Amino acid sequence: MVEVGDAAPVFCLPGASNQEICLESYQGKWLVLYFYPKDNTSGCTREAVDFTAALPELHELGAEVVGISRDSPASHGKFAEKHGLKVLLLSDQDHKVTEAYGAWALKKMYGKESFGVVRSTFLIDPKGRIARIWRKVKVEGHAQGVIEALQELQRIGDEKK
Repeated sequence: MVEVGDAAPVFCLPGASNQEICLESYQGKWLVLYFYPKDNTSGCTREAVDFTAALPELHELGAEVVGISRDSPASHGKFAEKHGLKVLLLSDQDHKVTEAYGAWALKKMYGKESFGVVRSTFLIDPKGRIARIWRKVKVEGHAQGVIEALQELQRIGDEKK
């Protein structure tokens, strides 16, 4: 499981158009990397819509947003189109990247246990290190919380210069 200060686990995953997107393409930028359980479910839709609404402010802060789930690239394309999403969605169907970030765990639902995605967000700094982690995310207000954390980290970074 990754911790704050660790190098972000490297990945290359397909997006909605089957284009491969790699972590290294975000070198020099802040990256909000969030893991979510499933396209078109209420919480996951709200999270993606909230991050889409927050994109202008996040872009001003030099950050990009990428969401990852086990859904197929085709599912991501339909999900993005249906809800007008502007965040990039990547497919981790074998959940190897999700596991590398520690967002894959045993969950209990209705008395049954199964492995699945634990809603998690990782703020990766321009040097590719984990700067902040949110595990077991509650969607309400989360995107704003990420913005505030990014502002704080940038303020601290400016003060050190």
